[in-house]
Amino acid sequence: MGIVKISDLMHENLRVAGNALSRSINAQAEHWMRIGMLSELHPGLDHQDLSRLLIQAELAGGLDLATAMAGPGTEHRGSHALQAARA
Repeated sequence: MGIVKISDLMHENLRVAGNALSRSINAQAEHWMRIGMLSELHPGLDHQDLSRLLIQAELAGGLDLATAMAGPGTEHRGSHALQAARA
């Protein structure tokens, strides 16, 4: 774990969104980073697909970069979540 420096404005945005969604500032930041990472890796998926992928990956043991990059037929942990989101 490390320290990430962000602007005061982004910190405030995280605080507001986190409060609205019952998340801590850190949990909100991590959520936005995960959504951002997945949307860059899979630009054809919409927010609903990305949310479904996150839930399925969590059920399969969590999302890591190898899982996020895995394509159909890849035997990485949670890769079936990517297949389901693309279906």
